[in-house]
Amino acid sequence: MSNRLANETSPYLLQHADNPVDWWPWSPEAFAAARERGVPVLLSVGYSSCHWCHVMAHESFEDELTAAYMNEHFVNVKVDREERPDVDAVYMEAVQAATGQGGWPMTVFLNAEAEPFYFGTYFPPEPRHGMPSFTQVLEGVRTAWVGRPEEVAEVARRITRDLSERQLDYGKAETPGPEGAARALLALTREYDATHGGFGGAPKFPPSMVLEFLLRHHARTGAEGALQMAADTCEAMARGGIYDQLGGGFARYSVDREWVVPHFEKMLYDNALLCRVYAHLWRSTGSELARRVALETADFMVRELRTREGGFASALDADSEDPVSGRHVEGAYYAWTPAQLRAVLGEEDGEAAASCFGVTQEGTFEHGASVLQLPQDGPTLDGARFADIKARLLAARSGRPAPGRDDKVVAAWNGLAIAALAECGAYFDRLDLVERATEAADLLVRVHFDATAGPRLARTSKDGNVGPNAGVLEDYGDVAEGFLALASVTGEGVWLEFAGFLVDLVLDRFTAEDGSLYDTAHDAEKLIRRPQDPTDTAAPSGWTAAAGALLSYAAQTGSQAHRTAAERALGVVQALGPRVPRFIGHGLAVAEALMDGPREVAVVGHPEDPATAALHRTALLGTAPGAVVAVGLPRAADGGAAEFPLLADRALKDDLPTAYVCRHFVCARPTTEPAELAEQVGGARP
Repeated sequence: MSNRLANETSPYLLQHADNPVDWWPWSPEAFAAARERGVPVLLSVGYSSCHWCHVMAHESFEDELTAAYMNEHFVNVKVDREERPDVDAVYMEAVQAATGQGGWPMTVFLNAEAEPFYFGTYFPPEPRHGMPSFTQVLEGVRTAWVGRPEEVAEVARRITRDLSERQLDYGKAETPGPEGAARALLALTREYDATHGGFGGAPKFPPSMVLEFLLRHHARTGAEGALQMAADTCEAMARGGIYDQLGGGFARYSVDREWVVPHFEKMLYDNALLCRVYAHLWRSTGSELARRVALETADFMVRELRTREGGFASALDADSEDPVSGRHVEGAYYAWTPAQLRAVLGEEDGEAAASCFGVTQEGTFEHGASVLQLPQDGPTLDGARFADIKARLLAARSGRPAPGRDDKVVAAWNGLAIAALAECGAYFDRLDLVERATEAADLLVRVHFDATAGPRLARTSKDGNVGPNAGVLEDYGDVAEGFLALASVTGEGVWLEFAGFLVDLVLDRFTAEDGSLYDTAHDAEKLIRRPQDPTDTAAPSGWTAAAGALLSYAAQTGSQAHRTAAERALGVVQALGPRVPRFIGHGLAVAEALMDGPREVAVVGHPEDPATAALHRTALLGTAPGAVVAVGLPRAADGGAAEFPLLADRALKDDLPTAYVCRHFVCARPTTEPAELAEQVGGARP
């Protein structure tokens, strides 16, 4: 036997390639080996930036005695949840059903037919806090497998049967309407933390998709309470320790309800979603803080997550080497003591920085260190001095051992980044950000999209090499969303064409007869259950991401088939939105676009004409939920069709660049004036 992970592309699996455990990747061969040996499968699921995954690996998987027991009595399978979200989803559903909770690392014991019979998450090396040790779990499972095989087999059959019989019951599938949105807003108001922003208690996650819903709801209805919740939450997060005050970008979540101490890993999807939310907040309010955070987060993604091939890496680790102890510990890269500030800045600036960033002798984190914040009631420094202090601290921090980076490119999350960077670039006159978005889109087309094999979209790539796993629904939905945003910003119709390929594949390969959507394609690997979940996790669900892309594509092209598919898919939002709005925020945001139209904006004029550019920028800055924008000439240079269907047969008014705004089969008066166009796309109530 030997560890079989050395040739995998996943950075997470490669982290375990030197373990004494004889790991297999998820494969038919692993289950065939379990069948031949007559032993159960130990399935361990995690991801590269997961702190407790690292802890369990160090405590158990690197331990020779533990590994020897695992190798003798189990076939051990390691899965990167980011590469195989379908495998993760199926067994996480089982874990949550059996234990009432879930998380990573996830530990599941299966028979050779991949049927689960025992579950858990992290297990410590010794019993603690009411948890058995990992060795006790291994021995208990082994004893049951050998001594009570009929009982184990019956448990596995029952769990698998219960999972397969679970039906997604969300009531009558009705198209979302204003009443449902109002009820969702009321439910969010009840859960809102009026003191600290956000929703619920500790741990507290950035509610990016709910914030997008609140901004869109305000744009459609004028509800000031929705805008206030969004703005206050964004300010609280941006001033808290969850936001990197030196380098920009957000950590995964806060361990407290005040946003002070984060769980330090930085994920691409969080930062892409939040970058877009802050840009949209600026668009709605003109907030200088929102503008700064949007741009700093965009710059963070480009500076620290961009790969040599032009895509964006998945994550930065929570842990890094502590220069003092030499151990890998959480947050070592980001935390500061007053003495460390003085060592970099000198006495006077060090004291000023400590006061400004809330760094105390007691510390807000561990071992007397603090996570930098910008307390609202704290002292402020003038702009030049503040910028100088930040630059010096960032330069000093760059000399610390950096957190590890998971370099795999995930299609879905790159789609989210493309949308965010394209819009930030357009809003803030940063052509470089639009170029970075275009380069990432090029990579997805070149490496992830295979027109010959189906066609299909691959889930991941690394170092420019495509990974082995098929894309899931979120990949198709989020990449299509990114391409559609890029088309609106650049006026390049090719991105609309590529989005069309992807949404057509959604209709063909992911859609059930009743209009609901599956997370995996019809021809994907068969698991014990075909995953299907419309609720958001840390990123939009595939279901609602695809619904949003279908709706935007329909608005750009006039395709009734795509609009109907979007409306049918959004029936789940009408059912779940009022009940669990925090977990279907993206669906609620898409529903706002549906209720508003969405508006279809055609800007007709020569791309090099400044008047065309002024109308185009005005259209992009409109707050109408989900509005789509097409810009260009009504015909191609050779007299053929325009790059965007919305431009077809649109005439110039008085030979000047002209904007047309339509929705619900009704068009406003064509205009050549940016001010008049702004009124038409501002999200005003009809």
